[in-house]
Amino acid sequence: MSEGRDIAVEVICTGDEVLTGKVVNTNYNAIAQRLEEVGIPILRAQTIGDDRATLAEAFRLAGARSDAVIVNGGLGPTVDDLSQEVAAEVAGVPLVLNELWLARMEERFRLRSRIMPANNRKQAMLPEGAELVDNPIGTACGFALDIGKARFFFTPGVPRELFRMLDEQVVPRLLARAGRTAAIFLKRFHSYGLGESHVDALLKGVEELAPAGAVKLGFRAHYPQLETKLAVRGRDREEVARLLAPVEAEVRKRLGNFILAEDDETLEGNILAALKREHLTLAVAETFTGGQISARISPLPGAETVFRHGIVQRHFETGASALADSLRRESGATHALAAFVTPDEGTDRFEFGGAIELAIASSAGVATRTSRIVGGRDWVRLGAVEMGLDCLRRYLLGLPVSERIDFEKV
Repeated sequence: MSEGRDIAVEVICTGDEVLTGKVVNTNYNAIAQRLEEVGIPILRAQTIGDDRATLAEAFRLAGARSDAVIVNGGLGPTVDDLSQEVAAEVAGVPLVLNELWLARMEERFRLRSRIMPANNRKQAMLPEGAELVDNPIGTACGFALDIGKARFFFTPGVPRELFRMLDEQVVPRLLARAGRTAAIFLKRFHSYGLGESHVDALLKGVEELAPAGAVKLGFRAHYPQLETKLAVRGRDREEVARLLAPVEAEVRKRLGNFILAEDDETLEGNILAALKREHLTLAVAETFTGGQISARISPLPGAETVFRHGIVQRHFETGASALADSLRRESGATHALAAFVTPDEGTDRFEFGGAIELAIASSAGVATRTSRIVGGRDWVRLGAVEMGLDCLRRYLLGLPVSERIDFEKV
């Protein structure tokens, strides 16, 4: 597996709304994380408003000092979308109509029984000699162009379009430019109840189960879950699978019951799948959480055959165990979850917290759990929702509903 060479990569994000903070720049986070996962560090990043002269200067400077530049935004149909025009100006070439992309846009509008507005034609105007970078789910045509010594990759500002193009178009081209293997894969494990530092210690040495540099371990904490990532590079998909197998198995072994979902799975999706698999039904009662446990399950496709009843109140006269048992019988559901939170008095502050009482009832009896979360009101609420769902997952899988949780580290 070739290690290739280091390349200097720069990111330029465009748009007045991003520069002024009216829109949070989550696109840069996605670009940075994706490149870090495949071993391509970003050496410089900046945000530029919709100003022609400032953009032109930024493109010239980046082209003189970097090997590759990702430009995000400015590919739309309106007058303030300047990326194509400025790129052509700095490269010293005219804009030309890309007939292929124009036809693609017109067909996309036709399939929606709409007529393409005249200003969308602007999106098919590319600098002469530019390489088309496919955008399979949008009208903004990505493209690649040499400016100075750098290869520029122009990407749309719509997040889902950017994410798709990063994985399918931009990252493979960057890896090829660096002389590295193009077969990459990201394996993800989602867990609840273990903090990042704890998981880091638990997984110490797992990367060594693969050849040096082939598998890289990383984390992304987004309370109340923690995402553990294995970024794998190989010559082809077969090698990637072979390199990943022992590391993946060891992660599952070490994290065990705390893994609640993998890759694109969700906690609520796996709960629904377990209920449907055994032809079970569910009712839920909640306090303080605002119905968010029910809201995580009830909108899912197929939930209409499973989700029987949901109750949201500020207070119930009975305890969680008694309520879960009576709710199960009265609703006709096979299972009922009662999630009660008793918040501390006072305003949001670090010392604020809440006592949590959970009960899951079935024909086999009632399983209970009590706990406490310290933090602001939103922290307590989100943690209680996740704990309730995770305990339900455990119960359905025959796992213990009570295990130690590092609330302060999640």
